[in-house]
Formats: sequence, C-alpha cells, structure tokens
Amino acid sequence: MRTSITLTILLCAAGLAVAEPSKPLPPVAIETLVAQALTENPELRFYEAEITAAKGEKRTTGAWQNPEITGELGAKRTVGDGLDAAGVVWAASVQQTFEWPGRVSLRKAIANRQVKLAEHGLQQFRSSLAAAVRQKAYALLAAQQKEVAARQVSARGEELVATLVQREPAGVAPLLETRAIEASVLKLKRVGILAAKEAQAALFELNALRGRLLAEPVTVAPPSTEFPALPSLGELLKRSTVGNFELLQRQTELEQQGFKVRLAKNETWPSITTGPVIEQENAGDQETRAALVVSLPLPLWNQNKGNIETAKAREIQAQAVLQLSQREVERNIRKAATAYELHRKEMQRWNPKVADELREAAELADRHYRLGAVPLATYLEVQSSYLEALDAIYSTRADALQELAELELLTGTQIPNTKP
Repeated sequence: MRTSITLTILLCAAGLAVAEPSKPLPPVAIETLVAQALTENPELRFYEAEITAAKGEKRTTGAWQNPEITGELGAKRTVGDGLDAAGVVWAASVQQTFEWPGRVSLRKAIANRQVKLAEHGLQQFRSSLAAAVRQKAYALLAAQQKEVAARQVSARGEELVATLVQREPAGVAPLLETRAIEASVLKLKRVGILAAKEAQAALFELNALRGRLLAEPVTVAPPSTEFPALPSLGELLKRSTVGNFELLQRQTELEQQGFKVRLAKNETWPSITTGPVIEQENAGDQETRAALVVSLPLPLWNQNKGNIETAKAREIQAQAVLQLSQREVERNIRKAATAYELHRKEMQRWNPKVADELREAAELADRHYRLGAVPLATYLEVQSSYLEALDAIYSTRADALQELAELELLTGTQIPNTKP
C-alpha cells in the first residue's frame, strides 16, 4: 500500500514538473562567461601543475648532495719478535662532495628560467582561453538570433501560404505565387536549421571551455557593438616586445640556453669530495690514525668539449628562433590590424539601427503583400535580404572581434574599451 502511494506521489510530482513551462534562462554577459572559464576550465590545472613541477625541480637543483658515510670492521694479528697479538681493526669516514664554485648558481638560474617558462605558459593559456570564450559566446549569440529571425520569417511565410490556399485561385498567377512562397519558406527553414546547428556547435565548444556539461543551455546577453580605433602600428609593435607571450618564452629560452653554455664550461672542472677519516688498530698496541681525505677526478681525457659545443649550438638555434618569432609576430600584427581597420571602417558606415529597420521592412512587406500593395518579387526579396543582411552584420562583427582578440594576444595587452 505504501509503495503504491509513494509511486502515485512521484508520478504526480513528475507530471507537475512536466506540465510547468520552462522559464527562459536569464542572459549572461560575455565577461561573466570568461570569468567562469578562467576559474573552472580543467586544462588550467595542467599549467598550474607545470609551475609546481618546475618549482620542485628548482628546489632539488639547489639542494646539496647527501654526505657519504663509510665504515670498516675487521681483525688484525701481529706475530714476530716474541709478539703474538690479535685485536680489532676499524675505520670510519664521512665524505661530502662540493660542486665547483658557481655551478650550483648556474643550475639555479636555469631552474628559475624553467619556472618562468611555466608561468608564461599559464598566462598565455589564460589569455587564449578568454579570447576563445568571447568568440564562441558571440558566435552562439549570432547563431541564436539568426535562428530566431529565420523562424519568424518562415512562420510568416507558412501563415501566408495557409491563407492563400484557402482562397479560390483566380487563374494561374495566384497558384504560381503560392508555390513560389512555399519554395521560399523551404529555403528559410533550411537557413534556420543551419543556424540552429551553428548554435549547437558553439554551445558545445563554449561549455567545454567553461568546464560545464556540454548540453547546459546558455543565453548570451547582447554585448556592446563599439569597436574603437587601434593605437599606431609602432605602438602595437612596441607592446609586443614586452607583452607577447611567445616572444617572452623565446627570450627566456635564450637566456636559459646561455646559462647552459656557462654550465657546460663550468663542468670542465671536477667536483671535489673531502671528509675526515679515522682508523684504529688494537693488536698489542692501540694505534689511532686520523686524516682529511680529498679526492677529485683529473680532467685529462674528457674536458666536456662535446657538451660545450652542443650547448653553444643550442644557443645559436635559440637566437634564430627568437628572430623568426619576432618577424612572425610583426607580420601577424600588421595583418590583424589591417583586417580589423577594414571591418571597423565598414561598420562605421552602417546605420546603427539597420537590423531593426530591416526586420520592420520584412514585416511591412508581409502585411502589404497580403493587402495586394506589394508584388511577389518585392516580398520575397525583402524577406531573403533581411536574413542575408543579418548574417552579414553578425559575420562582420565576429570577424572584427576575432582580429581584435588576435591583436590582444599578439601584444599581450588589452586595448581600451575593446571588450564586446
């Protein structure tokens, strides 16, 4: 009995849950999505762990080698000159290895550069992640709004077709117009389907960047559409020399390689092992001996020339890679700045209310076509032009946003008022 009552309650609750209409999600600002990604993206832990690992290697590099303790225990018998004695012999020593002066400091410097590289990697990933979230969020917003517009236009077309079908055709012309509108509705539905697919793909990618469930719904708040003028090209290039993460990494690698060359030269000289030794013999008489032992290999056959040549070659390679990276960054800055300015100038020529006016024109054409005041060709042209113009508007803004994000990554700085 209790089981049936419980089941009934659960079914009723489920029915109420299904019957209750789903509330629209509150819109989320793009910068809020960026903040969520910067705290919840799972890949961040990889770069943070890389920094921890580099710091652990640094701590190990600066540690001294453990001293080595050795001991001996044996027996001794002395026979001769009327003496026959036996006793215990023992010896003990403690030895510590000391690196050649400057070697530990060079290793610490190399380890510090490794920590710096790991920190640059984290900063670069965070900047790239923020730019990717902004682009995917705007792509989601654009696809959702294009889908809504396509559905509205196709719904008006379907309603118009239903109205025309109910009328008595007065010849071939009305029938052909009805078929033309039906064909237009099919095209508009396909536009809506493609926009829905784009929105779904953008949603999956955005949620993956945020570390959320892929299917978690998101409504993006419409952003500001202001795109400012860029600083001069010289200023952008100047910023890149101190802020571009790739150049900072290449410069750090070059510094690190320079320390490796100095370390290879330093390793030509051997490490020194020294420590006290004490021995005692108890065979008739007690004899104790104490000494300080020093040992080091003589650099006769191996003077580390091969490692020195290898380190110098790696340093030359690091210099070449830095120069190539500088040219590549400059080329990309010039390319992105030119493309962004083209998009910005194009958007400046637009009517700020062009999207709303085109939507109103599409609705106006629909109403007047029903009244017979607008020909079929004009009606179809206005409906399709509205969706095409909407696609052009969002595509141009998305391209400008992408170029702007690329410039911020290349310069390592935020251009004022660039956040959409």
